[in-house]
Amino acid sequence: MNKGELVSAVADKVGLKREQASQAIEATLDSIAGALTRGEEVKLVGFGSFVVTKRAAGEARNPRTG
Repeated sequence: MNKGELVSAVADKVGLKREQASQAIEATLDSIAGALTRGEEVKLVGFGSFVVTKRAAGEARNPRTG
């Protein structure tokens, strides 16, 4: 399911116009992204948890050039 399909599903289930559902989803995603940017953990019971973690940079090589 992509974002457009999610908007359509929410609009149909709740009885909103597609534009209203799109705005609601955008606001939700912006709120989650904002919390993660501030270093907060986001827990949505029954859906999942989101947290930003720091990882060391990996070293890779280009398979074409070696």
